Amino acid sequence: MRNFQSSAFPRLTPAVGNILFANVALFIIDMIARGRNIDLSETLGFFYPGSAHFHSWQIITYMFMHSGWDHIFFNMFGLYMFGNLLENLWGTQRFLFYYFFCGIGAIVLQAGIQAFEVYQIAGNAFPSHMLLTSLDPGSLEHINEIFSAHTVGASGAIFGLLIAFGLLFPNTELYMIFIPIPIKAKYFVSGYILLELYSGFKNNPGDHVAHFAHIGGALFGFIVLKYWNSRNYKRFY
Repeated sequence: MRNFQSSAFPRLTPAVGNILFANVALFIIDMIARGRNIDLSETLGFFYPGSAHFHSWQIITYMFMHSGWDHIFFNMFGLYMFGNLLENLWGTQRFLFYYFFCGIGAIVLQAGIQAFEVYQIAGNAFPSHMLLTSLDPGSLEHINEIFSAHTVGASGAIFGLLIAFGLLFPNTELYMIFIPIPIKAKYFVSGYILLELYSGFKNNPGDHVAHFAHIGGALFGFIVLKYWNSRNYKRFY
């Protein structure tokens, strides 16, 4: 997508440039490591806190890991298109806080949804090994899937950028690939978030997208934006 009101691509701002470089560099390193049968996602991707693979640093590092070329391309494209504008508007320090706040918020909601699922099955969000062995095979398999799966990608933080763009520039017209008519930012962002919410609750088999992480990034972004607006309305806008 791009905004046709602009005649040139925006120049990279400091924080956006560094985040983009770190993501691309780590993606290349991960690709090289995979060629040597080393999966960095097992250490840097986010695992459910009840999993033996969980480490505290994963709430940050998961944002710099991506599962494939299309995954990193669309996330970095969103960072480039919306991040530069927001960093120019807010400054580097505030932008960095917002970006990581949304990214951490995204994984907090994702982990919360996982904890709820585990609790519904086992009666405890962090079941002991003895409790797990007492479960029926189907329930145990589902919990093992949660414990063994990892979440990667900057999508939660990017959804935070999207909600900020939609609130700050609601009437900016965007052109989507394959859609020949302009869509105002407020409608695009609202529709996209509703689609993610629907997909998250539908939970189709084989859908490995962390939809609630996307919702979490948007939700935490919305909260901090409203807080900033209430504290200093004129400066914020």
